[in-house]
Amino acid sequence: MYKNSIKAYKKSSDLIPGGVNSPVRAFKSVNCDPVFFKRGKGSKLYDVDGNKYIDCVSSWGPLIFGHADKDTVKAINKYSKDGTSYGAPTLHETEMAKKIIEMVPSVEKVRMVNSGTEATMSAIRLARGFTGKRRIIKFAGNYHGHGDSFLIKAGSGAITLGLPDSPGVTKNTAKDTLIASFNDIKSVEKLFRSKANEIAAVIVEPVSGNMGLVLPNNGFLKALRKICSDNEALLIFDEVMTGFRLAKGGAQEIYNVTPDITTLGKVIGGGLPVGAYGGRSEIMNSLAPIGPVYQAGTLSGNPLAMQAGLSVLKKLDNKLFQKLDTISNEICVGIQKNIDEIEINAVISRIGSMMTLFFTDKKEINNYEDAMACDTDKYAKYFKHMLDMGIYLPPSQFECCFFSSVLTRDDVKKIIKSNRVALQKLV
Repeated sequence: MYKNSIKAYKKSSDLIPGGVNSPVRAFKSVNCDPVFFKRGKGSKLYDVDGNKYIDCVSSWGPLIFGHADKDTVKAINKYSKDGTSYGAPTLHETEMAKKIIEMVPSVEKVRMVNSGTEATMSAIRLARGFTGKRRIIKFAGNYHGHGDSFLIKAGSGAITLGLPDSPGVTKNTAKDTLIASFNDIKSVEKLFRSKANEIAAVIVEPVSGNMGLVLPNNGFLKALRKICSDNEALLIFDEVMTGFRLAKGGAQEIYNVTPDITTLGKVIGGGLPVGAYGGRSEIMNSLAPIGPVYQAGTLSGNPLAMQAGLSVLKKLDNKLFQKLDTISNEICVGIQKNIDEIEINAVISRIGSMMTLFFTDKKEINNYEDAMACDTDKYAKYFKHMLDMGIYLPPSQFECCFFSSVLTRDDVKKIIKSNRVALQKLV
């Protein structure tokens, strides 16, 4: 069933470290070899063995309108004829900037980059340069890309100084990153009491998508906003996943909290590599060439990525987000019914078109510790059962499903039916 994928993985492993260009693709956490895909169309993915899958990952978020969306393909084809990159200013960048500023009220100016990691790294440098302070606070279980400042895990109690979580990250870098516990404002307050004059920024996924989907408790984000304002630190919302995926204005629109800097990615490239960060003009004007904080990128604002992203952003409206919510809610309700009837220890976390099924006896997942206590072996078996039935899920318990607007009624029914079969095999 997967013989060509197995051959492809063996070949790639001779040429690429681990056989993949991003670790989660190796399927290590689900105890099987990765599937190699050949093409995608609409809600479906097709692998090199000819197997067809209903895609519940959507390239980790950007494909709101599914694979090979006609408007996105049309934009890429149209503008590629004029050249793929110039390393010079274009009107495409200005058009994208105008659209982002129009849709995200907290952003008054925006800088384009090439990935979410580049956006968050740049946002941290900007925050340090603007405030003149060196330390940042991040939350255990929040992932902000592979920049050195972010590859820090929580120490004992999740609120102590971190230690490097990857070789190559120096202890001095780690010392500048303070770790708090998601949904625990007291852990943030404690860090500010001890290091208040040194903290440049707090960076947070307003809706966490990298320890599985974990929602902010009522008032948590507003409390973060207040503590940052009170201590002259910047609040950075990492909306690389949630931006334009949960609402036109992202999670900050849903929770009515205004960050100082917002990082974006995924959707604004329409499936092509892209990132951006933006905020108040006063802060953004600290960037070179008009300010002292340096950041650059030859391919930043690439015309194909800009137009691919615009082909998506221009179609986002309340009707579309309602459709996404309806599709996702139906899947969620169906799976919850299966859980209840089969009586398996599992809980669903969902907001909009993002969802995670956790295997746990807890009633809800609130933080990193809750997520780490989940049964990852059971998820691995569940993933494989679903894969064999033609449902492609995130190959990790600690990732999210991202549903697209092109999932059909039959797709939704098959996802729910396959879920029931898979859960029954686990009990």
